[in-house]
Amino acid sequence: MKEYLHKTFLGNTLEDYLWFAGILIFGLILKKFLAKILSRILYRLFRNYGKTIGVEKFIELLHKPFGFLILVVLIYLAFDRLTFPAGWELDPGNVFGVRYILHQIFQGAIIVAFTWLILRVVDFIGLVLSARAALTESKLDDQLVPFAKEAVKILIAGFGFMIMLATVFDLNVVSLVTGLGIGGLAFALAAKETLENLLGSFTIFLDKPFVVGDMVKVGNIEGRVESIGFRSTRIRSLDRMLVTVPNKKMVDFELNNDTERTVRRARFNVGLIYSTTEKQIRDIVSEISALLDTHPLLEPKRVVRFNQFGQSSLDILIIYLARTPELEDFLRVQEEINFKIMEIVRKNGSDFAYPTSTVFLRKEDS
Repeated sequence: MKEYLHKTFLGNTLEDYLWFAGILIFGLILKKFLAKILSRILYRLFRNYGKTIGVEKFIELLHKPFGFLILVVLIYLAFDRLTFPAGWELDPGNVFGVRYILHQIFQGAIIVAFTWLILRVVDFIGLVLSARAALTESKLDDQLVPFAKEAVKILIAGFGFMIMLATVFDLNVVSLVTGLGIGGLAFALAAKETLENLLGSFTIFLDKPFVVGDMVKVGNIEGRVESIGFRSTRIRSLDRMLVTVPNKKMVDFELNNDTERTVRRARFNVGLIYSTTEKQIRDIVSEISALLDTHPLLEPKRVVRFNQFGQSSLDILIIYLARTPELEDFLRVQEEINFKIMEIVRKNGSDFAYPTSTVFLRKEDS
């Protein structure tokens, strides 16, 4: 058996190949389990702060980046058991060649894995802070938490990218940043839309035309604001679709914030049949006015006037303000008042008009 294990193929023994295969197979089988174990160990650092979210959510966020990190390390350990055949005459690791490229790829993968891990930890911290912000009455912290989370993630991703440039590509990052010059200007012009959206997000944060949870209408989009990010705002529309609107449009377009309104206005005409007498019209106007004056959810300012002779009806103009910003409550109040108006009109012996026309026939003399 030992003779077979020590037989050499391409510069490596059969035992080396078995170790290589064993490490990979063992790692792939236990990768998910090891990722959960490492996630639970790391969770201990946040246990006192993350009780509202729980360890399961922490594991859900971190098991993929931990799994990727474990896979990279296992591949490195497995290939470390093998050597390149001397006959290939490959350059050493410090000279550009196959060995050098493989080593740099491994370093880049490690940097990506650790950056991914840190970003997921920031996501978890964001969930914890969002849960705490939801317990407060102020909506400002609900808006600030996702904004700050995205800012931190952008900084971490940028820092990881700089480390990769310095480590994997052996670039002098300081000289690269200071020497951008015209190239930096060209990049800024290419990223014009992104910069405009970024400035829009700062305008939203400072001017506060709306906050998370407000019901807004921008253009033909109407719904409730779910989150405000660096680049865009997410709105849950009335038909439950999630719409992503660039922050530039949220700032430039005319925006209606229904949550900030204190009243809703109703304006309509009640058309009576032309056979309605003057006394009936006066009684109907008087009773509708009394109805609006005594309703607990209406503002005292209201208009009830017989205002015009329509083509097929005698029109009474009705205008009132309901003290409710919510559309559903307003529709309920409007429905209640409409039913009462129907009772008043029919109680006074009149009825509602509908489009009619009268045809006069003239008899010609023969």
